[in-house]
Amino acid sequence: MNFEMPDFGLALPEIWLLCAACVILVVDLFSASRTRAATFYLTQLSLAVAAWLAWNSQWLAEPGMSFSGHYMADRLGVMLKLGIYGLSALAFAYARNYLLVRNLLKGEFFLLGLFGVLGMSIMASAHSLLTLYMGLELLALCQYALVVIDRESRGASEAAMKYFVLGALASGMLLYGMSMIYGVSGSLYLADVAAAAGGADESMLFAFGLVFLVVGVAFKFGAVPFHMWVPDVYQGAPTPVTLYLGTAPKVAAVALFLRLIGDGLGPLMEQWQTMLIILAVLSLAVGNLFALVQDNLKRMLAYSTVSHVGFVLLGLIAGTEEGYAAALFYALTYGITAAGAFGMIVLLSRRGFEAELMSDFKGLARRNGYLGIVLLLLMFSMTGVPGTVGFYAKLLVVKSVVDVNMIWLAVFAVIFAVVGAFYYLRLLKMAFFDEPEDEQAIEASAGQQIVMAGNGFAVLALGIFPGGLMALCLAALGL
Repeated sequence: MNFEMPDFGLALPEIWLLCAACVILVVDLFSASRTRAATFYLTQLSLAVAAWLAWNSQWLAEPGMSFSGHYMADRLGVMLKLGIYGLSALAFAYARNYLLVRNLLKGEFFLLGLFGVLGMSIMASAHSLLTLYMGLELLALCQYALVVIDRESRGASEAAMKYFVLGALASGMLLYGMSMIYGVSGSLYLADVAAAAGGADESMLFAFGLVFLVVGVAFKFGAVPFHMWVPDVYQGAPTPVTLYLGTAPKVAAVALFLRLIGDGLGPLMEQWQTMLIILAVLSLAVGNLFALVQDNLKRMLAYSTVSHVGFVLLGLIAGTEEGYAAALFYALTYGITAAGAFGMIVLLSRRGFEAELMSDFKGLARRNGYLGIVLLLLMFSMTGVPGTVGFYAKLLVVKSVVDVNMIWLAVFAVIFAVVGAFYYLRLLKMAFFDEPEDEQAIEASAGQQIVMAGNGFAVLALGIFPGGLMALCLAALGL
């Protein structure tokens, strides 16, 4: 048996993240600082260096494979990783002050988050069923622990238990589907699976395996009818953890789909396309209709996330490179917008008060005009108002299904986008036209204001100049 030495240079971002997490673990162990400044800044530095390594070693170089073909370094992986690193850094930046005020600031938050990022990064470059599953489970285990990081909170414990049980069930289904695919293709490598799927003539085992894989992927997306964990976990977890769960893992879910279904089972498109259409239609309808009746902002944003997953699925349903690029663009820009929305809850909360109810936003613009403008931009983007990035993201995914002659699906998505506008505009009405329940001005630290301003500016700038990011998404897909 010949042993082939892996090309470690191709996997520099993941190797760096693993080493950095181990070093930060030791540094945090000996740190007596209550503010965990060293842990926080080292975590942010490690993400910045990982992004630089990914760009230099993978984007600017020719695609290559390592670890006996289980790991692939290509531009798609880089684009996914840059999104994951950036959104995770944003989540950590929003979280620090919130956790510090509530005596929840522990090194575990950053370390679990960093190991979760490592799992997502592995998924982005996976080229076999084995590496995909390893990355997915590393992320999932970190997420379960993060949800219950406030051990005194009964709601967080309940949410973590529900998330763990349902997540284990979905993971089992995904693994069962992978075992079927492996059984019929005889290989763990996605290229071999694709070749076997192309030659399979109405294979029943392939079809069964595909169904279980789609169930597992739909759970990770939070698509209907596998969305039941989303509102409970979003509401029960501390808001910074919700912010983390609602942003970068959505990009990782796109990576899971593109690698597993798109690359591995592309020849079975006629079969998985039908299943995805059902998931998209249900997600658009259920997500928007249930969000209409929520008074808790975190639950409203959770159901809103479900509806946005429906839009991401539109791009994937198209099954074209342009459609995949549109889905990637949507996931990245939605992550930026969602980070701002959850960041707004983090910023308005204080010790003993969680700004989770929509009524807590009454009169926000009078109490702090600057925050009111940022909230306006974020909600306009989620609605899809022209001038913000949400409009361009929706336009691209709708165009992708129109290009493959699914006009009815595009019309259905536009109708429910209009329905969804109601609850976003309802929040803006409370913020700008209702009398505030508390006249006290909202104060935020300079750091928080800079992060929030940057978040709001990104939503506006990408809406006015979306070409650069879209060009990168197209280049990642080889267009």
